[in-house]
Amino acid sequence: MKKIGLFIAGAIAAIVLIANLGSIVGLLISLLVLYFSFKQFVKSDKKSKKWFWGIVGLIALSVSAANVPAILGLIAAYVLYLIFNNWKKSNDPYVSDDPFTNFENQWESLKRQ
Repeated sequence: MKKIGLFIAGAIAAIVLIANLGSIVGLLISLLVLYFSFKQFVKSDKKSKKWFWGIVGLIALSVSAANVPAILGLIAAYVLYLIFNNWKKSNDPYVSDDPFTNFENQWESLKRQ
């Protein structure tokens, strides 16, 4: 039953991630432009270049703020990662990689019956 719930949640997270993939790419590009404009702003020594890179940075910042749906996509990617990790976990105490541990657990179970 737990696997069905994880599968449904994973499917929903995958759909949300795919739907917001364009926003995520736009956010990454705008953040790269913002980073580049900040670096150029710091390096420039002329006032006109500082104005230019400042305006470019403000435009990139406004484009980044407009990509708010990308945050939902990133959250969906994180949820998908958590579901993938929880899918591997097993709830059965008798399953182990060590054969002697399995034998001991089963022997204790038989002794209780």
